[in-house]
Amino acid sequence: MPEGAALTQMAREIAEQPAAIAQTLDTLLPQRSEITALARGRRRLLLIARGSSDNAATYGRYLAEVHAGMAGALAAPSVATLYAAKLDLSDTVTIAVSQSGATAEIVETLAWAKECGAATVAVTNVAGSPLALGADVALVTQAGPELAVPATKTYTTQVAALAVAVDALAPVPGRLDAEFAAVAAEAEQMLLPDDALDAMVDRLAGTEEVLASGRGLAFGTMLEVALKLEETCLRPVRGLSYADLKHGPIAIVDASLVTLLVAGPSGPTLPGLVDLAATVRAAGSPVLGIGGDASFRAACDLAMPGPALSELLAPLALVIPGQLLVERLARRLGLDPDAPRGLKKVTQTD
Repeated sequence: MPEGAALTQMAREIAEQPAAIAQTLDTLLPQRSEITALARGRRRLLLIARGSSDNAATYGRYLAEVHAGMAGALAAPSVATLYAAKLDLSDTVTIAVSQSGATAEIVETLAWAKECGAATVAVTNVAGSPLALGADVALVTQAGPELAVPATKTYTTQVAALAVAVDALAPVPGRLDAEFAAVAAEAEQMLLPDDALDAMVDRLAGTEEVLASGRGLAFGTMLEVALKLEETCLRPVRGLSYADLKHGPIAIVDASLVTLLVAGPSGPTLPGLVDLAATVRAAGSPVLGIGGDASFRAACDLAMPGPALSELLAPLALVIPGQLLVERLARRLGLDPDAPRGLKKVTQTD
């Protein structure tokens, strides 16, 4: 679809996110007490997901450890579906995340976790789906139907649902409530035109090599933006924690590569990303930034601000500038962002 054509379905669904996030939070926050009761006496969190849902789960893992003080991990579904390993999960809450709630691998892995003794929670956009029916508690996001293949509003509502679930696991649930109330308005701000957007599209349209980096609570957001560039714009992207990047891969950085950095608004990982921006710029790579603070954006060649939320909840809206970037870039490249090559809405794996 050429740039300037009628609004794409992906663009429409990006614009629906503030309302979808608000409705999801309104619906799910009253369910915190169910999760708190379900989790009583359990000390670990295991998250099950694939694709964009896995990027949302990455955020959930960081939030669980930083905000709730609960050890978290991402499951390897093949341990259940292929190896049929028997684990003791009696001290574990397991959250499975799936937009459709119909991906057989995720449904089977949640059932396996329950057989191993875990308390189970489903995060899905479809009430009555196999995943929702198989869980002890179902958190049904309120994104409504999503017609474009790339996940946008289903992703951000999953992130919102995980924030609710993790807050329910915290020693004192409810401490994020004032900020939960501000998320939808901040998501709306992310939809406003930004002067840097077109220039960032120009930089990405002129390269075949993209490196993405981030760390901490915003790491899942960076992975999601990188995935969207790959699946929607057919751009191979290497997404790495900046800590991993410094252990060797930084040698690939040069003037032929564009670096995309995604940062939360504050926190202990932000100074490292500012330093990384200077390092890759010194190697000749143009640096594009999303989020961060004024010093981070000044360290980038081009940057768009993120939401005015804390580091804990910024990921509920931080991805939106990246989504806008991807949708605009796909059209610039003559691609259809609504139906990327070779992809379907529900992906089945073994």
